[in-house]
Amino acid sequence: MAFSDAVFAIIITLLVLDLRVPDVPPGRLLSGLLEQWPGYVAYLASYAYVAIVWLNHKGSFNRVKESDRGLHWVNLFVLFSTALLPFPTAVVSHALQEHDQQDQRVAVAFYALVGALLCGSWLAFFHYLARRKDLLKEEVSERHFPAERLRALVGVILYVVAGLIGYLVAPLAGLVIFVVLPVFYAVTSAGLYQVPLTRRIAHRRPPTSGS
Repeated sequence: MAFSDAVFAIIITLLVLDLRVPDVPPGRLLSGLLEQWPGYVAYLASYAYVAIVWLNHKGSFNRVKESDRGLHWVNLFVLFSTALLPFPTAVVSHALQEHDQQDQRVAVAFYALVGALLCGSWLAFFHYLARRKDLLKEEVSERHFPAERLRALVGVILYVVAGLIGYLVAPLAGLVIFVVLPVFYAVTSAGLYQVPLTRRIAHRRPPTSGS
């Protein structure tokens, strides 16, 4: 866990390095800062995403009583895909500030590809723990990690959709989805079955034959 936390801390630190003092003439600092708004949006989306990944990571390992080699490998896959985020963040920020429509489409599609890869790494992580119940604490519900696979799959699908929308329709529309997606993962960071609506649906009794 200490190694993973250190990796997340480095990733978040790298994100801010793309925010720079604008190279503008004297008296134009305010306009120069305002013109960098795409960089702020890209930073916000990626920072929120890494923060939620960290929360999900801690929440998952709080349910694990011991690790094995397989869990270490899927965890490294999560860290690998998360560590890629600063690169597409910088690409999106640069493309949006250069105002070239084709480059913006490619940048948004690239960010979506990395986002889908990250969700895919979580899908592998949750799938492994869903199959290795011997690694989990006794109080962990048998439905928890199988349900978490659905969360990861939703992310893969939505990032692919965002990439297609950003490339084929409007880059900013894809960027909006990038900003909104971490909200879903923030709300469900404790687990899909911890969301009140989901819990009510999951625990709803089936209708009796006489009703």
